[in-house]
Parts: sequence; structure tokens; C-alpha cells
Amino acid sequence: MSTAVAPRKPSAWKAFAEPSAWTMFFFGFASGLPFLLVAGTLAYWLREDGLELSDITMIASAGMAYSFKFLWAPLVDRWRLPLFGRLGQRRGWLLLTQLLVMGGLIAMAGVSPDRLGLFVGLTVMVALAGATLDIAVDAYRIEIAPASAQGALVATYSLGYRIALIVTGALALVLADHAAWPEVYRAMAAVMLIPIVANLLAREPAVIRLRAQNWAMAMREGVVEPFADFFRRFGGRVGLTVLAFILLFKISDQALVGGIIGPFYLDQGFSKTEIAAVSKVYGIWVGIGGAFVGGLAVARWGVAWTLLVAIVLGAVSNLLYLLLIGANGDVGMLTLVISGENLAQGFLGTAAVAYLSALVNQRYTATQYALFSSLITLPGKVLGFYSGRIVEAVGYAPYFLLTTVLVIPAVALFLWLRPRVHLGDDVGASHTEGES
Repeated sequence: MSTAVAPRKPSAWKAFAEPSAWTMFFFGFASGLPFLLVAGTLAYWLREDGLELSDITMIASAGMAYSFKFLWAPLVDRWRLPLFGRLGQRRGWLLLTQLLVMGGLIAMAGVSPDRLGLFVGLTVMVALAGATLDIAVDAYRIEIAPASAQGALVATYSLGYRIALIVTGALALVLADHAAWPEVYRAMAAVMLIPIVANLLAREPAVIRLRAQNWAMAMREGVVEPFADFFRRFGGRVGLTVLAFILLFKISDQALVGGIIGPFYLDQGFSKTEIAAVSKVYGIWVGIGGAFVGGLAVARWGVAWTLLVAIVLGAVSNLLYLLLIGANGDVGMLTLVISGENLAQGFLGTAAVAYLSALVNQRYTATQYALFSSLITLPGKVLGFYSGRIVEAVGYAPYFLLTTVLVIPAVALFLWLRPRVHLGDDVGASHTEGES
């Protein structure tokens, strides 16, 4: 009598040995490169150039372009660039946006804030190019490997992205202590050559793309259907509530991403090198630890309740910044605050990605995920746009308190949605109650 032997599961590490996994490392680096250079790091340059806090936070809100990328995601998804046709649709868009980011950073260095109008325009251009680069990278990742390998691709992408944040955050600040800001931005632009070479050496996803017979069909399939599908699956009332929840649940986190934190650190007596070491290097790795803990929590307790805990912890962590008011350059206190805040935000980041991924229909992955990831940043970016004026009017402490209590509506929406939206693992195909 023979006994059937269950097939051996492939090693989880095998996916990391695939060339596409390490291609995603370089593409993640490319995505992360412009993010701080049009927001947080830029704020230090503007502050040292003598701009008012209200002007700094408005200019550093150019990153709001990332909140509207869903508007042109269908274009990136379906239009093949004639100029880079030999590279293919995905790599063509990647190369175009990489060149635009690099050229825009060089132009910002050449203009400087002395010619403020042109400088702001270039900053917005870099932000738009960076947001479009994000769309192209997400689409490339989804198409280059099967679902079983996506975990490795996301991991290597995240590693590349975080290293880019260290380069454009920590390294840029240290360089700025020893060189002029225009030279720093030229150096950051030169670093983009690394992922450009990786793109030229990468392979294009082997995807057969069905071309619409006319513009009306193309618009319907590329623009209308991804959004119509969402409301067909969730219904009108629940669907709108889900979108409202996505808009609100990371507002506390996003409200501190823009231009307010850099000037806050400087105003509390910290040098750029101290900020770089603690916030931009140590803090990045603490955030990675928080993301790992979040992954374990999702695996153990599912998406929904992990997300609720993450939302509350993420908002409460903003209160830690109250400890830095009047700290007078106390690096130990800065380390404590960064530890708690980045751990909570890393935890929230993983839970947020898991939740958004569970809502997506894989037929419209690129456009729907672009919509969700855009909405999640929008309210915080709007608040960040006015953060300078708020702080000038009431001070830092009330602003940090405001960013904490703003999470209350998101918690209320979560509790209303919980019995109405099921995520199936909670991870998996999403549906509303009453669906089969």
C-alpha cells in the first residue's frame, strides 16, 4: 500500500533570487528618491534661505501631486510612449519619469529659491514626475512576476525605497552641513543614474495588451470600469463610506510628512547632522521594524483589527512630539520620540497596504490601487499645506494635538464598516454583506 506524498512547498527565499526581485530594489530606490526632495528635505533648504514657515509648508506640499496620481494612472496603464517604444510600455514610462526627475532636480539647483516662482514650478514638475514614476513601478511589479512572488518583490522594493529615503534625508542633510544646497541637489540628481541603468538592463513584462478599437472603448475600459467595478462590488453607500475612511485614517501620519517637521527640529535646537543621524537613519530602521511587527500582526489577527490598533497608535504617537518642545537639542529625547513615532508609523504602513490591497479587483489593479493610495494621502497633505499658518497662529503644541484628535472620525467609520465589509481572512476578495 503506497502513501501519497504531499508536494513540497517551494522555498519562500527562492523568490528573492529571481532577477525581478532585485530589479524592484532599484525601482524602489527610484520611487523613493524624489519624495523627500520635494517635501521634508526641501523644507530645510527653504528655512535656511529665510522663507516664512507658512510659505515653506505650502511649497513643500508639492508632494500633494502623489495624492492625485489616480487621475492619470489610466494613461500610464494604456498609452505606449512612441519615443521609448523599443523599451516597452512599462520601461518606457519608467525611463521618461526617471529622466524628468533627474532633470528637474538639476534645474532646481540651478534656479534656487531666489527665483521663487520658477523654483516652485520646477518643484511641482519633479513631484508630478515622481508620482507618475510610482504608477509605472507599481504596474511593472504586478506584471513582472506571479502572485506567489509578489511578497519578495514588495520586500525588495521597500528596501530600495527606504534606502532612498536615507540618501535624500540623512545623507542630504549631512552634505548640506558641508556644501551649498544646490550642490546637494545636483548630487541627488546624479544618483538617479543608478536606477536608470537598472531600467535599461531590465526586461519588459511579457504581457499581451488588448487595444481598444476606438477612444470611447479605451476610455470606458481604462477610466470608467475600474471605478464602476468598485461600486458594483460594494454598493453606493458602503462604497462611499469606504472611500471616506481611506481619506481619513492616515491623516495624523500624513499631516507631519510635509514641511512642518524639518523647521520644528531646527527650532528646537537640533543640528542637521543630528537630525540626519537620528531621524533619517536610525528612524528609518525603526520604521522597518515597525513594518515587520505590522506584518506579523496582520498574519496573526487579520487586517481589520490590526488596522484599528495601528490607526490609534499612529495618531497617539504624534503626541510624542510635545516632549521635544523646549528640548534645546537633547539628542536622547529626540531618539526616544523618533523610536516611538517611527515604530507606530511603520506598523500603520503595513496594515494600510494590506487593507488597500484587499479592496482591489486584480483586473484593475493599477488604477484602483493608484486611487486608494492617492486618497490615503490627500487630507493630510491638505492639512500640511496650511500647517505653517496654523503653527504661526497657535504654536506647535496645539497643532500636534489637532493632528491626533483628527483620527476620531476614522475610528467611527471603521466601527460602522466593520460588519458591512468583509476582507476574507480578513485578506482576500472583498465584498459587502449580502453578497454571495
